[in-house]
Amino acid sequence: MAGRLTIVPTPVGNLGDMTFRGVEALKEADLILAEDTRTSSVLLRHFGISTPMESHHKYNEHSSVERIVEKIEGGARIALISDAGTPGISDPGFLLSRQCRRAGVEVECLPGATAFVPALVASGLPTDRFVFEGFLPPKKGRATRLAELAADERTVVIYESPKRLGRTLRQLAETFGEDREAAVCREISKVHEEIRRDTLGALSEHYGANQAKGEIVIVVDGASRSRRKDTKADSEE
Repeated sequence: MAGRLTIVPTPVGNLGDMTFRGVEALKEADLILAEDTRTSSVLLRHFGISTPMESHHKYNEHSSVERIVEKIEGGARIALISDAGTPGISDPGFLLSRQCRRAGVEVECLPGATAFVPALVASGLPTDRFVFEGFLPPKKGRATRLAELAADERTVVIYESPKRLGRTLRQLAETFGEDREAAVCREISKVHEEIRRDTLGALSEHYGANQAKGEIVIVVDGASRSRRKDTKADSEE
């Protein structure tokens, strides 16, 4: 059988979200590349998967990608997983996928869990057109990027850590406007899942006073909808 890379999404919370096909792919692989083998060992034990694992993370992916591609070219079936969600979405995976494509190696990506899709749908904000920003630049270019996103007519989806949530919401409120509708989605698919919908100003105030925990997705309404509200309000005066 020819070698291939199979990208396997893993649950962002509840282990019951793992697909049958994902479990089968991990069992059939010759090797599993895991972002953190300690974290992934919990998942593998839960589903009775005994496939060998090897670390593959942002600190070693540049140095190991060529060796991994050579393994696949030699006939190895390798599965790639991250700690949670779909590899390549704010997680390691892009470099390996790109190099496999360049080498003419088969790449298969299974459908499955990712945090921003349920957060976007559950936010109650428009889902027909959206931009997934991932994590904002920490310093250089941050203000410029925020200004660009503030003018975007699509719904904006941002990942953030709980420690930086309050600061980011303040910056969003200052740049987008305090009245812009938004949602903060926390711990998707976990026991303490929470979705708080309000204006950016109110969310900034709340999370400025209350420390959040867990994985965070921020969903912000697009500029066009906000402008329509402003126009309607002006016409009624």
